Amino acid sequence: MPAQRETEDPQEEGLIQRRPTRAPCLAWQPMLSGNRLNLFAPSPLDITIEDIAHGLSRLARWNGQTQGEWAFSVAQHSVVVAWIVAQLEPGIEARWLLAALLHDAGEYVLGDLVTPYKAAVGENYKGFETKVEEAVHRRFGLPASLPAPVSQVIKQADKASAYFEATQLAGFHEREARVICGRPPDIAVPRLESMPPNAAKALFMTRFAELQRAVLRAEESVASRDSGHSDHKQGLASADLYLKAVVNQPPP
Repeated sequence: MPAQRETEDPQEEGLIQRRPTRAPCLAWQPMLSGNRLNLFAPSPLDITIEDIAHGLSRLARWNGQTQGEWAFSVAQHSVVVAWIVAQLEPGIEARWLLAALLHDAGEYVLGDLVTPYKAAVGENYKGFETKVEEAVHRRFGLPASLPAPVSQVIKQADKASAYFEATQLAGFHEREARVICGRPPDIAVPRLESMPPNAAKALFMTRFAELQRAVLRAEESVASRDSGHSDHKQGLASADLYLKAVVNQPPP
């Protein structure tokens, strides 16, 4: 007859459940639209452009260390990046300009970490960033992952915008900015000024609406050609859409 155990551990015997070592993480972010976004598994159905514009217009670039009465916001930065892409690639498809405008859209829930912190946080942050980015793309009719050439030109424009922001607003010397952001491309130099959050939000929403209409016109043009009609409307947005934005061209 086997010897009887002197003591029994109820947890070991499965009689009671082990208590969790910590409380579960809060996974849901309530939005002003009334939607609730799951930060760990974001759904395109819970994303609205109004929430994105509102968040980005109140999110400061450069940790708020910029000249002016207001912070230079991620919403303004996004408009500038789309404007630069249109200059770098004249005639680029409107959907890729829309992708440029939305290139930092995920920051409306993740925040804008400066580059050194992003590198320090590493793959964990990148994973969350990718999930939100893909959900945003699907929500607005873009491929979850952009074609490599499109990602490359958006990245080039992103760095160019960072250079102009650094030298005009954040107190960087040109030489230092070139080390961090690279040499800016040979394009018209924008004159940047910070805007109140509500004005930045309205600007972002205006650019989004213009590009969305351009995307729809392009799709209608393709459908017309495929059906044999002679409608050759060009649904492409050009740099001219952006010359009247927060970017003000210097006098000749």
